[in-house]
Amino acid sequence: MEHGENVIEATEVWRRYDGGFAAVRGASFSVARGELFALLGTNGAGKTSTVELLEGLAVPDEGSVRLLGHDPHRERAQVRPRIGVMLQEGGFPSELTAAETARMWAGCTSGARQVTDALEAVGLAERRDVRVKQLSGGERRRLDLALALLGRPDVLFLDEPTTGLDAEGRRETWELVRSLRDSGTTVLLTTHYLEEAEELADRLAIMHEGRIAASGRVAEVVARYPSRISFQLPDSYVLADLPPLPELGVTGHEATGCQVRLLTDDLQRTATGLLLWARDAGVELRGLDARSASLEEAFLDMAKELETEGISR
Repeated sequence: MEHGENVIEATEVWRRYDGGFAAVRGASFSVARGELFALLGTNGAGKTSTVELLEGLAVPDEGSVRLLGHDPHRERAQVRPRIGVMLQEGGFPSELTAAETARMWAGCTSGARQVTDALEAVGLAERRDVRVKQLSGGERRRLDLALALLGRPDVLFLDEPTTGLDAEGRRETWELVRSLRDSGTTVLLTTHYLEEAEELADRLAIMHEGRIAASGRVAEVVARYPSRISFQLPDSYVLADLPPLPELGVTGHEATGCQVRLLTDDLQRTATGLLLWARDAGVELRGLDARSASLEEAFLDMAKELETEGISR
């Protein structure tokens, strides 16, 4: 396979459960070799059902899935040794130590790396002789990740990898995931931490009711939503004292007393015009805050839009 070629492909995939409920409804996306791709969505959006199809745990009712050039379900023997899967909950035997758990897993893994190397990679080397039941929630997540890395996977599926980790542990895990991506591992990530997706993902897709509602590079998805400028005017001023908002490039606004919030698709133009007006008028804009939309803001706005569309249909 050539560098940059798609190693994950989902084409018009549907998945139905008993009773006819469609959890995945014509989802299509692809992930290139060495890319970190985040699959996002609210609970019930269809993420887990989609990932199970990609991993070969189920067969699409319609459409097709290809993983490393193979059908992941029918050609599982060709695919399984080349992927790593980190589930939300590993369900390890509580009486085994971290090292014993890793050795047990290595015995079921083709070409497994040294257990010590895997534990060191996730920061568990010094806890190798601690029983699973005595590990913290964050340490158990690290053990989950160590097991997923034992086979030196070409493709790594990470399901909520930093749940239960403190801020330091989350950052360390991010660095490890980045290093895996940089070494050529293809990573598909599901997470409820939108900051995590924004930090790590090369591209992403947002699912809603089983469909792909938006996809692309993080900056492209975020750019569809307005930037925000907020500030507080002096008591003697009102919103009407500002220059005409359309001339500033403002696309929407909110004002509560002296507190003002402006929305704009051209942050530099709006901020420049506002600051020049404030300078010339001798006005102090207290609490001034200007920022582009974050992935979290874009996600929440999109969820509201999709919910509204669903209600109106």
